[in-house]
Amino acid sequence: MPTLIIKTNAELPPQPRCGLLATASAAVAELLGKPEGYVMVLLEPVADMTFGGDTAPCAYLELKSLGLPEDRTAELSAALCGLLEEHLRVPKARVYIEFASPPRHMFGFDGRTFG
Repeated sequence: MPTLIIKTNAELPPQPRCGLLATASAAVAELLGKPEGYVMVLLEPVADMTFGGDTAPCAYLELKSLGLPEDRTAELSAALCGLLEEHLRVPKARVYIEFASPPRHMFGFDGRTFG
């Protein structure tokens, strides 16, 4: 159930969107050691967004996964920031990432929960 939500004000032409979604899905699966068949990636363009009082390209990410390894968040942050820099040209210093590991009973799938 790894889920990556990407909110950004960066310009998102159709072609880079598909590449970013595919690359992000594969990267999340590999980074977390989970089957890609359970990975969901959401890309949400946001017209109005500011970071440090500046409206230059920036992004806010949420990475949620059952059993998210808290001791690897620095590694996950580096990989995800690198992904955005490569695909959207959003500088690493203009990205915030929220990591979350919900309790198994608080995440639903296929009409049931994981708990």
